[in-house]
Amino acid sequence: MKDNLILIGFMGTGKTSLGKLLANRLGRGFVDLDQKIERDAGMSILKIFELHGEKYFRELEKKAVREVSERKNLVIATGGGTVKDAENVRLLKNSGVIICLTTEPEEIFRRTERRGERPLLDKNDQRLETIKKLLAEREIFYSQADYTIDTTNWSPLQIMNDICEHFKI
Repeated sequence: MKDNLILIGFMGTGKTSLGKLLANRLGRGFVDLDQKIERDAGMSILKIFELHGEKYFRELEKKAVREVSERKNLVIATGGGTVKDAENVRLLKNSGVIICLTTEPEEIFRRTERRGERPLLDKNDQRLETIKKLLAEREIFYSQADYTIDTTNWSPLQIMNDICEHFKI
């Protein structure tokens, strides 16, 4: 049964904040994939990247996707790169509808300004350029969503209402 709502998109687009609101409104469970990975690994994503690298993190991510895809009645917020893996996309699509949240690069830059939390951005002084490059690389993956909504100028409440109206929930 395809009854999960899966939020994909680049870091800083609002997946976690919106996911919590949607889950509360709809009376569903909420899973933030990155937080699940941190709990399961017993360390932060930053620490996982530092000690084991991105490849290991992606293995943990794939395991987490498999686990949450088997559950029902959830709102799932994925990590920004979760959809780079074809198996992850297949599992997520089979378990629910995929909603992509987009945001202008400059707004992502503003929302992710605090360093120490974003391994793919934190080691780089060219953050805006890196954001634009990663967005371009991931565009093909994000385009696989069932529905896309730009979060740049909308409040979380407006976005939530739009999603609920679109999916008649």
